[in-house]
Amino acid sequence: MDGTYELNLKNITNCVASGAMIFGAIVPYVPQYKEIKRKEDAEGFSLYVCLTLLVANTLRILFWFGKHYELPLLLQSMLMIVAMFVMIKLCINVQNRTQIIKVKERVLTDDTESFNFTDLDARFFWKWTDFKSYLGFMILFASIGSVSMYLFMDIPIFIEIIGFLALLIEAMLGVPQFLRNSANKSTVGMSIAMVAMWTVGDIFKTCYFVLRDTPIQFQVCGALQVTIDIAILAQVYLYKTNNSVHTRAPTRAD
Repeated sequence: MDGTYELNLKNITNCVASGAMIFGAIVPYVPQYKEIKRKEDAEGFSLYVCLTLLVANTLRILFWFGKHYELPLLLQSMLMIVAMFVMIKLCINVQNRTQIIKVKERVLTDDTESFNFTDLDARFFWKWTDFKSYLGFMILFASIGSVSMYLFMDIPIFIEIIGFLALLIEAMLGVPQFLRNSANKSTVGMSIAMVAMWTVGDIFKTCYFVLRDTPIQFQVCGALQVTIDIAILAQVYLYKTNNSVHTRAPTRAD
């Protein structure tokens, strides 16, 4: 009886942990999504965060085909890709509505121009004005990656490089947001709750890497993530004066 109870408890614990692993990664983006939707303003959120996670998780999925790892981590990557496309879709819709208002007010600036992936203009990479461009680029990236994985799957060093790149790129997740805040000298529009959740999650993950004595690159990349998260939180204090006087351009919601 006791053995059965312990087995059931272990199974329940494993299920809860797996569920937390799968869905927990997208939780930090819920407050950011709600804030963008409420304010009709996407200026405070960097779409390069989405690019970073899309590339990292696409590589992680490709890595699975070369070296199977836990299924919850694979499902987490799939769910994260969907979540990032949802974020991109929202940001593009908000930006396009803002542009329409500018046109109606006859405030014609460069911001009202359309930029597409098919234009092949490097100056506007990941600054496109239609959702299909982002989707098309990632389909192309995944297709090239899939062909490469198929051709070089028998080369162990290639598989390890793909896994390392996925881990390293994810470790640099906060850099786009940090650079955007630095350029704007403000953190207005950025969800502090999102970054706080990043920090808590990354601290937990890094402690796990250390306690489980994982390979050194896991520990280094985890520590790097925590450092970047703390730097972003420091920007909230550093730019608090700018945040208090910041006023955004009026929108239809105003």
